Amino acid sequence: MTARKELAERIEGRLAGRSGRSLWRSLDELAREPAVLEMLRAEFPGLPDLAEARVGRRRLLELMGASFALAGLTGCGPGEAAGEAAEEAIPYVTMPPGLVPGVARHVATAVNRGGYADGVLVVQQMGRPVQLEGNPDHPASLGALDPIIQAGILDLYDPDRSRTVLKAGRAAGANGMLKALVDRLPALAANGGGGLRLLTGTVTSPTLARQIAALKQRFPAMQWHRWEADGRDTLRAGSLLAFGRPVDTLLHLDRAKTILAIESDFLDGAPGHLRYARDFARRRRAAGEGRPEEMSRLYAVESSPTLAGARADHRFAARPDEIEVAVRALAAELGAGPAEWRQGAPGWLAAVARDLSASRGAALVHAGPAQPPAVHALVHTINDALGAPGRTVTYIEPVEAEPVDHGDSLKGLAADMAAGRVDTLLILGANPVFTAPADLDFAGALAKVPLSLHLGTAPDETAMLCGWHVPEAHELERWGDARAFDGTVTIQQPQTRPLWGGWSPHELLAVLDGETRPDGHAIVRATWMERFQDKDDGDRLWDDALRLGIVPDSAAAPLSVSLLPGMADRLPPPVPAPSGGGTLTVLFRPDPWLRDGRYANLGWLQELPRPFTTLTWDNALLIAPATAERLGLKNEDVVELRSADGTLRAPVWRLAGHAPDCVTLPFGFGRRVVGRVGRDVGFDAFRLRTSGHPWHLPGVELRRTGETHRLAATQHHQMIEAPDAVRHATLDTFRQDPGFAKREEPEHSLYPAYDYPRNAWGMAISLDACIGCNACTAACQGENNIAVVGKEEVLRNRQMHWIRIDTWYEGGAEAPEQTLFQPMTCMHCENAPCEVVCPVAATMHDADGLNVMVYNRCVGTRFCSNNCPYKVRRFNYFNYAADDNRLPMSWNPDVSVRARGVMEKCTYCVQRIRNARIAADRENRPIRDGEVKTACQQACPAEAIVFGDLNDPDSAVSRRKASPLDYGVLTELNTRPRTTYQARLRNPNPEIREV
Repeated sequence: MTARKELAERIEGRLAGRSGRSLWRSLDELAREPAVLEMLRAEFPGLPDLAEARVGRRRLLELMGASFALAGLTGCGPGEAAGEAAEEAIPYVTMPPGLVPGVARHVATAVNRGGYADGVLVVQQMGRPVQLEGNPDHPASLGALDPIIQAGILDLYDPDRSRTVLKAGRAAGANGMLKALVDRLPALAANGGGGLRLLTGTVTSPTLARQIAALKQRFPAMQWHRWEADGRDTLRAGSLLAFGRPVDTLLHLDRAKTILAIESDFLDGAPGHLRYARDFARRRRAAGEGRPEEMSRLYAVESSPTLAGARADHRFAARPDEIEVAVRALAAELGAGPAEWRQGAPGWLAAVARDLSASRGAALVHAGPAQPPAVHALVHTINDALGAPGRTVTYIEPVEAEPVDHGDSLKGLAADMAAGRVDTLLILGANPVFTAPADLDFAGALAKVPLSLHLGTAPDETAMLCGWHVPEAHELERWGDARAFDGTVTIQQPQTRPLWGGWSPHELLAVLDGETRPDGHAIVRATWMERFQDKDDGDRLWDDALRLGIVPDSAAAPLSVSLLPGMADRLPPPVPAPSGGGTLTVLFRPDPWLRDGRYANLGWLQELPRPFTTLTWDNALLIAPATAERLGLKNEDVVELRSADGTLRAPVWRLAGHAPDCVTLPFGFGRRVVGRVGRDVGFDAFRLRTSGHPWHLPGVELRRTGETHRLAATQHHQMIEAPDAVRHATLDTFRQDPGFAKREEPEHSLYPAYDYPRNAWGMAISLDACIGCNACTAACQGENNIAVVGKEEVLRNRQMHWIRIDTWYEGGAEAPEQTLFQPMTCMHCENAPCEVVCPVAATMHDADGLNVMVYNRCVGTRFCSNNCPYKVRRFNYFNYAADDNRLPMSWNPDVSVRARGVMEKCTYCVQRIRNARIAADRENRPIRDGEVKTACQQACPAEAIVFGDLNDPDSAVSRRKASPLDYGVLTELNTRPRTTYQARLRNPNPEIREV
């Protein structure tokens, strides 16, 4: 038996039956295994021991000599590699109006996520986009962003994007593709489009909907199919059950005092989640801002952990069948269902029902897309009983154009293709060969279509099997429009000329409609000129819509709907309980960053740690610790899953708080045709997903293989020794002792005092608002040119993120009482221990109190990192930036790109401070409060981060730091950090504790 296996078995033994109140970060740490604790305390646990390197002194000198010789060769000869053409910089002869070198411009547009628009401002430098920021005037973003939206700039400059039209996988000209389409038009016109099919994702674009309607009028027999692998079919079906028609539901979390989240995605994946996160966080911060009576209470019941569950005051882990039983029982408790539904209700349910009922008119219930239609119909019924419609929820017409059930739509298309009833198929932006349910055999059916054409930004699994593949222009390169979650329209305008050509969906459909030279701008403008024709000045309205990023008064109007009678009789039977026999239920969930796999080639998202697991560059089978112990499984064990539809091998990751007797398979990994970054990363969970079981697959057998697969998790990287780094209490405790988070701090110091007459910058982070979404980490990476290092370097503890999200748990491993998130970045200590040990003064204080790095002084001793108690410094062991798979023009020109051998860390976005100071000096005024926003602060949807001048007593950061919840981490070391935290508060129901 290997030492690694012996260690794992000892951990399992120590973990069995363990629970407690102390904070812990992983199951291994909870087990308190000495060997693991020793590894965690190591400064660089990913590095091999020198004794294991087995490189003799002679060999070491040979390698050093060779490296010095090769380094000298880089100064000889031309700068370009063999065969590469030199890049030429051609200056402007006449500067375009409004363009000032070094001064950024902000242009409003929107990016789509699952068809729904999020408003953004594109930061342009000299005419090229370099960064995305949230549009504060857009109702879906309010100035915030999530990691996926921020990675859109990386997607734009992805060197693996499509560059040419492909015919049967080989390069071909666009003329051949156009001829093939035009030649098919007479036959389609003759039979009314009988064999014509169009497959898209969710469409909210008014222009695209108008074009499709025109095509259906020209070809009456044409059929339009839709497919989103992580779509919201269950919500649509639930509203049909409840109201007899599809509706969209808008949440008003700013009005909600009591909330029940049923495996809800309102904080991380739902359309409008950025808005919802802000509204939710503002009520959670109420106690710390002097309004404790306004603090909301959140309950969550779920099988697999979610961000909403992590923020819940009470979280209950349950299997899918147990969740539906609980929802039916809740309806019965509130008088919205028959009394027999109370049978089998969990013990906590009656207390939750009383709390929701007591908040009538200020309560709401929300379920995520993984729940069956019956649960969604019951949620509508419960909300109606709670008086939520018109108060905490609003119903509107579906934002999606002509909504249908995506699963049934794709199933019908696959059947028609297999039967030979499809002769012309256009696929716009979808990848069904990879994402379609396994039982449909979409690839086999596609092979029977005589003319198939795929439009996509990159070659993928579907593109390789279609007759034609057409490069799609990126949404930052083309004209378009799209609706947000509430119906608000944004007109998308191109931010740069297409880097490699490309077509928009509007242009391709125009060809099918008979236009030989389609113009994307003219097509989109025609839609809105038609709608503006009753207005006085359509041109002005068009210009205003482009400038603001929204079309005024385009939000959907509230809809009045009534529940259909006889709900209990119309509901489908509940999800059956597991039959036993040693089988498990598989839960299919989208990866939080890759979603259905469309973002697999974006290195930022591959390397961004996932919430809860902190995994990078891999997915894993997530399993409850008790279930893993029963099956004899440890982290990184490879298992085989077997169902009636296929088999799958996956590594194991034990996850605290996961429901027992079921496992979660995150999909979006395992791409087979993708760019260099996403290839051969993870396993493909779609191989087990079927049309009949899109979210939950019961009766799956699990078998150990005896193999292991290394997983790159960051939970134990850059750990700090601070048992009270996260401070928290209940709302009642805070009322009795508002200063519970305060600790005695040293008063004297050997460091000399220093006055900052101009500015003294500082930051405050509210743990009561933080939802652990990683938006700050992604924003920091984009703003500060932080390189991607790859899985092998992450395994060596060498990831470069300047902000990490530490995850802490309280309670037992099976059902932790709390999950707490803490963004950890450079504290900019007033008494900085890193500065006194640097032999070359590469890290030092500036006149505003920032702890800055002088990169060209750094000689790589790493003494500063060793002396930093917060472990927030990152070292370039290699030239990571040079190896990063991105175009040079994608880097932010305001920030240096660091080279090998240089230490780096958070700078408080000093480049933004300098730009604000230049503007203020020109106007002979001080910098205004709020004029400088760090990238992390700007992106945070929950407004957890505040930055500003501590010399200004009225600044937002000074007011936040004046809160009794404010505290510093490791202040007993007398570091006097400029970044402080506000403690987390819970608002538990005392009845639940009694239960």
